[in-house]
Formats: sequence, structure tokens, C-alpha cells
Amino acid sequence: MRVKRCLLKGLHRLQKGPGYTYRELLVWYCSNTNTHGPKRIICEGPKKKAVWFLLTLLFASLVCWQWGVFIRTYLSWEVSVSLSIGFKTMDFPAVTICNASPFQYSKVKHLLKDLDELMEVVLERILAPEPGPANATSSLNLTIWNHTPLVLIDERNPHHPVVLDLFGNNSNDSESDSLAPGRTCNAQECKVAMRLCSLNGTVCSFRNFTSATQAVTEWYVLQATSIFSQVPRRELVAMGYPAERMILACLFGAEPCSHRNFTSIFHPYYGNCFIFNWGMTEKALPSANPGTEFGLKLVLDIGQEDYVPFLASTAGARLMLHEQRTYPFIREEGIYAMTGTETSIGVLVDKLQRMGEPYSPCTVNGSDVAVQNLYSTYNTTYSIQACLHSCFQDHMIHNCSCGHYLYPLPPGERYCNNQDFPDWAHCYLDLRMSVALRETCISMCKESCNDTQYKMTISMADWPSEASEDWILHVLSQERDQSPTITVSRNGIVKLNIYFQEFNYRTIEESAANNIVWLLSNLGGQFGFWMGGSVLCLIEFGEIIIDFVWITIIKLVAFFRGLRQKRAQAPYDSPPPTVAELVEAHTNFGFQPDAAAGTEDYPREQTPPIPGTPPPNYDSLRLQPLDTVESDSEGDAI
Repeated sequence: MRVKRCLLKGLHRLQKGPGYTYRELLVWYCSNTNTHGPKRIICEGPKKKAVWFLLTLLFASLVCWQWGVFIRTYLSWEVSVSLSIGFKTMDFPAVTICNASPFQYSKVKHLLKDLDELMEVVLERILAPEPGPANATSSLNLTIWNHTPLVLIDERNPHHPVVLDLFGNNSNDSESDSLAPGRTCNAQECKVAMRLCSLNGTVCSFRNFTSATQAVTEWYVLQATSIFSQVPRRELVAMGYPAERMILACLFGAEPCSHRNFTSIFHPYYGNCFIFNWGMTEKALPSANPGTEFGLKLVLDIGQEDYVPFLASTAGARLMLHEQRTYPFIREEGIYAMTGTETSIGVLVDKLQRMGEPYSPCTVNGSDVAVQNLYSTYNTTYSIQACLHSCFQDHMIHNCSCGHYLYPLPPGERYCNNQDFPDWAHCYLDLRMSVALRETCISMCKESCNDTQYKMTISMADWPSEASEDWILHVLSQERDQSPTITVSRNGIVKLNIYFQEFNYRTIEESAANNIVWLLSNLGGQFGFWMGGSVLCLIEFGEIIIDFVWITIIKLVAFFRGLRQKRAQAPYDSPPPTVAELVEAHTNFGFQPDAAAGTEDYPREQTPPIPGTPPPNYDSLRLQPLDTVESDSEGDAI
């Protein structure tokens, strides 16, 4: 009862106006609220009460619906994009240049000898598919061929295609019934495909190509990757093109530069690459003014005569512009510069600023990305390309038990090769073609919140001209090789001009499309328009909710107290006896002594004492339940 008394006093102090029943509380709220509709419900006649009740219910529903729409729109975290233009002196971008051929053929010829011989025979069979002499392949090392052979698929009967073995033998034949070594077909009737097998040749598939050029190039790169993955990195660097042979001339603004101003890194696909103004050990160089006279001028010699014939089918220089301290993913984002030309590249700068979570799924430094950055060994900043490549390499190691040669390795892992991992090609191509894997990596990786993009305008002209070709080539040959004869070929030199077109830069910045001010103004506008309410009306509504809770608590306490008292009175089948009935049960109305008791307690010569007057029989002393008395007293006190 003490708990109930405290709750009653608390409710009385909290709200003096309403009564202590739900009906009284609701009537009091409708009479005193500042919202327009509820007042008319209790002040009008019966018909108008019904009308106003329906109108109030309708408009309250509209307000709740509109609030739900605005809150859902706010929680969608939409952004708006603003574009601003600034003007200032900017740092010159980092410039990465690579050769289209990763290695000098004269230095890797001993590694590719067996592969090149096999490639020449394959091309002969594709161009002239008639069966040759039996000893034509006896001198070849078919170990490479048996891992991943090329086949011809005869599709003249589309319902029953026939697979033709180029060498006329089934040394790795798990489907000997489908191979037909004696049949021939021309290039229009047959398509070249790559046969990929796993589990010791028990599971095989064919990867088709529309052109034999694509097929043999893909097959050669796959086999060369297996070979180069087993060569130590320092030996691979020595086999590539050195900076002093490739960079013939350099000029930045009015200051001369040389190959010593470039940082060398090894790219598995392009060999030795050289980065100007990377900003790793020195401060980034600013550009004094826009225009070609204040940019970077380079003359390169790609040494096309020493290209690997089957590995590099494109001749030229590969270049890329990027931010300082970022790894150059030149295969994905680079461009080619053609030999025998002067290529001018005008640069415009776009700076991207994303808001981050929850508006944009971006990251500041990659620490919140669930993919280990394998390019962190280069001490570069985070980029989404680094995350995607690291994610692919992680799945490659997990599914194929080895890593691909084109990507960095985690500690303790090995690169794939045909000897140690004979099924790696089948596994790798399956992963590369997997849409699910790409979607998984894209969902795990995030864009960088702050990014700088360089937009390039490219123009080209023949260089050197016919009139100046002789003396320019003589000078370049003398400077590099100290030779009086020409050692530099027009088909091997590239001239580059890289400069800012203007110092105007664009900033593309995200901002919240719907902020908290927008949300509150729309919520208040809808509430005021449909209900004529304000924030104070909401406080009143919250107050009445608290009153309802208090009353509910009091009723629950009273209910459980009454239930406990009923359980305590459960042993009595009828109302409890009165005091008179209890006294009558223990009173001797004849005032006669008890014979048995008297003989023992009193001597014979003494008589027992006469009892006094019995207690009065008052019905007013009937016992009543305690809760009735206390509740009445509490009601009077309140």
C-alpha cells in the first residue's frame, strides 16, 4: 500500500488538472490542449463531435504519414553535388612512364627458348593445319604444352563440334573420344581455343576466342607468367630496360633533369617503370605557370628492336598521371604514346571530396576496409584499385593455393607456376571471369573520400620531321652512346610534353541534401498546416502519455495487491467470525466449575472462585478487510 500511496501522490503532484481515470484524463486533455481539433470534440453537440472526431483523426493520420515520408527521406542519406572553380599555383602531378615491353629479349631469350620454339610450331599449324611429319614435334619440350594446350574446334556441324589437336597426339588426353588428330580445317571453319584442365585432367573446359591472334597471345602470356614467377625479382629488374637507356632527355620548366630524378619501381606487366615527382623522399614540385614551357619535356627510347616478339605486340611508351605517394596502376589507368611522334598532354585538375559514412561509402585511409592492402609495402596511400587487386589476390590464394604473378604476395605465400601448381591456369581464369567475385570485391572495397583526377587533352605530331631527322638522331646517339653513327631509330623514340592547360581547378564536393534543419522545418510545417500545432503541443501530448502511464501503473499495483490479499484469505470458506462468536465459544454461561479441574487445583475445603462478568458482545467489533479501511482513509487524506 505504501507503493500505491507514493504513486498516487506522484501523479497528483505531476498533474493537478486531470482526474485519476482514463476518461477524465482524456477530457481534461481535450479541454486544455492548444491543438485545435480536440477542443471541438468535447465542446460541440453530438453530430459535430462525430464530425470533428473524424476530421481530427484524418488530419492526424496525414501528419503521421507525411512525417514518415520525411524521416525516411532523411535517413536515405542523399547527397547533393556542388561544383566550384578555384585558381592557384598547383603541384605538378606524378608522372609514371613504362615501356610496352617488360623485358629486353636479348636478356630473357634463354628463359623463353622452349616456349618460343613451341609458339612457332603452333603458328605454323594454325596457318597450315595439314598434318606434318611425325618428327616435327620430337625436338619440342611439350611439358609446357601439356599443361594448357591450344586446340582447334571444328564447328561446321554446330550440333556435334569436333576438337582437333594441333600436334596430332593426345599426351594429355582426358577426352580422347572427342579429339580428332587426323582431321583438318581452315581458319574460317575452325576456331582456336584454350583447353584448361584441373584435378589431373579429369575436369576440363575450353575457352574460345574470336581470333587466333587473341588465343595465341593469351596462351603465351599465361605460360610466360609461369616462367617469370619463378625468377627472383632482382634478376627480373636486370632484364628490363634501364632508366639511362630509356630516358634520353628531360626538362622541367627551365630546369634540366635526368634519369636520376626518377624513382624506379618494377611492374610485373611492364617491367621497369620510372616515376617523376613521386614525392616519396622530396617535396612535390610546383608548376610556375600553365603552358608547355613550364611543364615536363621528355625524349624516350623504347628500344623496339629488342622487344619480346610474342609477349609485346604493342610498341610505344605507357604513361600515367597520378597524385604524389600513390601507386601507379598504369595497366588500368595509363595511356600509350606512339613512337615517331611528339605527344602533347594538357592537364586539367578535378578534386573530389566525398562526405563519407553514412552519406557515401568512402574511406579516408583504408583502415576501415576489410581487405588487407598488399600495396602497403610501397608506403603509398589507399586507392580503390589497390583494394580490388588485393581482394583478387586474396581469393586467388584461397581458391588456387597460390598467388598471381601480377599482384603482390602476402608473407609466406608463393606465386603460381606450372610445376608446383599444375591446375592454377584453370583456377585463375575461372576467378577472372567470375562476376560474383567482382561484385564481392566491389562491395568490400571503398572509394577514397578525397581524390584528385587529372583530365588529359592529347594531341600528336610527327617527330622528328624529315628535314630534322638526321641531325636529331645523330645528336641523341652521340649523347647516349658516344657513337658517331646513328644508334637511335625513329621507330623507337618518343617525345612527350606534359603541362597544365590552366591553373583553374574544379572542386566537386558532396553535401547533405537533407540535413536536420530541413527535417525539423518539414515536420513542423506539416504539423502546423494540418493540425494547427507546434512543439508545445507535442510536449502536451507527451505529458498526457506520461499521465496515462502513471494511471496504468497504479491500476496494475492495485490489481496485484488485491490478488495477493485474496490469496491470503483463501482458507476461509465463509466470512470470518465476529468477536462475540469467538467469546461465546470459550465462555461457561452456567458459571459452573469444572469438576475435573477443581479436584486437582483446589483443596477439598476450598471452593473455586466465581468468574467475573463475561466480555460484552459487540457486533461493531466485526473484522473487516484492511485494504478497505486504508483506501477510505487515503481517499479522505487526498
